[in-house]
Amino acid sequence: MTTTPDAAAARPRSSPGPAPGAPLYPQSCGDDGLERLQAAWAKPRRFWFFTEVINNHIGALYVATGFLFFFGAGVLALLMRIQLAYPGMTFLDAATYNQFFTMHGVVMMFLFAVPIVEAVAVLLLPSMIGARDMPFPRLSALGYWCYAIGGALTFASLFFNIAPDGGWFMYPPLTGPQYSPGVNTDVWILGLGFVEIAAIAAAVELSVGILKTRAPGMTLGRMPIFAWYILVTAGMIMIGMPAMIAADTLLELERGFGMPFYDATRGGDPLLWQHLFWLFGHPEVYIIFLPAAGMVSMMLPTFARAKLVGYTWLALAAIAVGFLSFGLWVHHMYATGLPLLSLAFFSAASSAIAIPMGIQVFAWIATLWDGKPVLRVPLLFILGFLLIFTIGGLTGVMVAAVPYDWQVHDTYFVVAHFHYVLIGGMVFPLFAALYYWTPTVTGRMLSERLGRWAFWLMFIGFNAAFLPMFVTGLRGMPRRIYTYSGDLGLSWLNLITSVFGFVFAAGVLVALIDFVWHLRWGREAGINPWGAPSLEWLAPIPPYNFRSIVPIHSRYPIWEQKGLKEEESAGRGFLPDAPAGEREALITAPITTEPVQILRVPGPGWTAFGAALTTAIALAAATLKSATVGLVFGVVAAATFLYWLWSMDRALPRARADAGRGVALPLYTNGSESVGWWGMIVLLISDAAVIASFAFAYLFLWTARPAIWPPDGSQMPGFLTPGLIAGAVAAAWVLFEAADRLNQRDRRLATGLCLIASAALAMGAVAMGWAWLQGLGIDSTRHAYGAAVWTLLGTMGLHVLSGAGMALWSVARLSLGMIDSWRCLTLRICLVWWRLTAPVTGLALFLVAGFPHVVS
Repeated sequence: MTTTPDAAAARPRSSPGPAPGAPLYPQSCGDDGLERLQAAWAKPRRFWFFTEVINNHIGALYVATGFLFFFGAGVLALLMRIQLAYPGMTFLDAATYNQFFTMHGVVMMFLFAVPIVEAVAVLLLPSMIGARDMPFPRLSALGYWCYAIGGALTFASLFFNIAPDGGWFMYPPLTGPQYSPGVNTDVWILGLGFVEIAAIAAAVELSVGILKTRAPGMTLGRMPIFAWYILVTAGMIMIGMPAMIAADTLLELERGFGMPFYDATRGGDPLLWQHLFWLFGHPEVYIIFLPAAGMVSMMLPTFARAKLVGYTWLALAAIAVGFLSFGLWVHHMYATGLPLLSLAFFSAASSAIAIPMGIQVFAWIATLWDGKPVLRVPLLFILGFLLIFTIGGLTGVMVAAVPYDWQVHDTYFVVAHFHYVLIGGMVFPLFAALYYWTPTVTGRMLSERLGRWAFWLMFIGFNAAFLPMFVTGLRGMPRRIYTYSGDLGLSWLNLITSVFGFVFAAGVLVALIDFVWHLRWGREAGINPWGAPSLEWLAPIPPYNFRSIVPIHSRYPIWEQKGLKEEESAGRGFLPDAPAGEREALITAPITTEPVQILRVPGPGWTAFGAALTTAIALAAATLKSATVGLVFGVVAAATFLYWLWSMDRALPRARADAGRGVALPLYTNGSESVGWWGMIVLLISDAAVIASFAFAYLFLWTARPAIWPPDGSQMPGFLTPGLIAGAVAAAWVLFEAADRLNQRDRRLATGLCLIASAALAMGAVAMGWAWLQGLGIDSTRHAYGAAVWTLLGTMGLHVLSGAGMALWSVARLSLGMIDSWRCLTLRICLVWWRLTAPVTGLALFLVAGFPHVVS
């Protein structure tokens, strides 16, 4: 048995103990403390659906919304299968079929698959790692409401005949202004934009939450394996999603402003879209799979009655998959005429990823072999996942071979393959998770009998529907067609697929009925009904997850830490109280997990919902060419965000607070220990990836016109003006650094003057850059060269202007006494922005000014 450490062992080195005298807000472990804790985390009495931001609430909404989109995409799939059940059917016309086909893919890939895995993490991860809540609950709420409102607007486009119709991959030039002049493509960009906001927000929240809010003692080697999978997934989203953001931005700039990135007649190249799209699109498969694999790895020990075999190998395999997944995007472009040498490299990478994938499968099989499995509904879905995903993986190795891919490219073989990967790799584990973790949310068990019916209908229906697609693909049936000839010998195979598609849907319907039925009549779950080892089963989850946060010394705390439940419920861990009457979370060091801060977690409010709603209305109005409505709601949205930012970094007492167990911790930190600082670092990783994507576009478009650069008749850029611009930006950065140092010495006047000078230099640099590009005669609409230059430097100009705005923002807060030598987190977070912006601006200027001289 592992004993609980005493207070001295739990005390962080940075906090040797309570400050002299009584610490601020002394804790109480009795009934009074429990009452204050419950009051602080209580649900709002009115409008709680819109204003609550706690992870349990947001996660549940996320999951429910994701399933709604899943059901909607499923209905579209069934309607398409009716059309394809027999040759020459006229159930759907070509235009409607194209909208249904596109929306099915868009909803499944962007409105269901990615959001639902993040949703499960938002819902379950805090309790798994021993946290009260994630560090940025309002950010999670903003992400959810952007996703829900934006997704609803996108799905509603079906009912107004303006749904996207260019395929879920939306290849130009089909989706460019010439061949798609309506708003259908713009609707797709709108919907995807909201998903991108939500995905990045969740990635920031989850990654910082995993690194900074784990329970004391839960080192990286002890945290739940699910946390490893989510940490890798968040990193993949932060690096991969920006390529998709860049691709969407370039497409909208071409459609709305005539900037010819994909127009081959003006120096553009449609292959640029494919590179950017698949640079995210193929890692997306693993972004979907890895959290599902993490769920499987969490559930298996419970039903195998044994510890997970190969914990370290699974964590390393997840990291390897995350790394290798970014070397596979050309896997989708074998038929585009790329050089054979590059095809050989990507073929090898596509095959190599099977190694870490295989490690995971063998570890799961070994866990079952090592234990004494108990066959319950979640394990049935896991076994179904293992079989189906293995078939998907084997066919993936087949299409990784270039000659084979050339034969089956754009046939139903590929359709069958990616459905085996996605449905087997994500949907079956997700239904296992639904049956496994629902008791933690509702307190009731789903039906074992109905669950088995749901599984067998889904398992038989899926395999009988999609196995024939391998045959139809090998016999030459192409993708993306709404009808086919009866003399191809494919009629019976398509009819079988359509019939069993409805069988699979019947299984999903049974699971839905089971869920609705259990809400009222399901058996009470009690505490830990499965006998699971992980923390989320410690007790029925109240809003704040834990009565107190007990140090963790095992990967399987419920199995191995005797008396854990008693310690937690008796308040003998950290934070047994809410003495200030506010929501609080324990912040720990990312490696050692020593307690370092008591974080005041934002409570309920309208900010997140209001910001998401007004932003959605503004962008939807702009998409539908309603400028007045868009402008009005855009102003309101901007004001909402500014109010949100102004309310942050609030004043807190300087004295330390009693965190329990004899440890006193600060309520405020202003440096790298702050979760706000970490959040900005994580966000800037995605920001840098967007900039890198624009730089890639500039260099890629040069390959389309390699003889002369610039090829549009504009002047060859020189070095003097870019050097002056870079120098001005660097000086603005140096002045911001100086302002931070002066502020530490409480020299307020000098700090303010440095900030004002920084803002002035930044704005002057942007004005100089604008005049320089105009003087060179670079036109953003004449040729792709000008479009790429304006986009890259325009992006950096926006960054520099944002830095100027941050300087003026800091001046305003400084003048009102909201920044001083102690309360300076706002200033330091803005400084992190400058530490990326200034060097990257210099690199962008060097690329634009210097590259033409290198290649000329």
